[in-house]
Amino acid sequence: MKKSLLALLLVLPLTSTLTGCVIAVKDGEVDHSFMNDSGDRSYENRKKIAQVQLGSSFIDMQEKLGVADFSETYKLNEKTIRVLYYRSRRKHKDGLTTKDECTYLEFVDGELVQTGNGGEYTRVVAK
Repeated sequence: MKKSLLALLLVLPLTSTLTGCVIAVKDGEVDHSFMNDSGDRSYENRKKIAQVQLGSSFIDMQEKLGVADFSETYKLNEKTIRVLYYRSRRKHKDGLTTKDECTYLEFVDGELVQTGNGGEYTRVVAK
């Protein structure tokens, strides 16, 4: 009983001094902060998309840009339409990515035909 009480008296002041501590983790030069990641990824995506050429292949763009935040695939008049959305700006500080924070890349039969603001993309329907 006395040992338990003594241990409690020693541990209690130590734990109260640790409240409010923040531990920052860095792996060499890599900062594991959520907010830094979102800003850096948006900037990196904008840099890569700025160098995109119309007519580029779907596979080349996926290799260059990586996994898209959103994607759509559909058929229109026997053509395959693929749309990839990559986050390129931050509008909402909620930690979520929405299409209006993305740039879209539209591919028709594997060839890039247009890019633009993700929130403005509308799917073409057959008439």
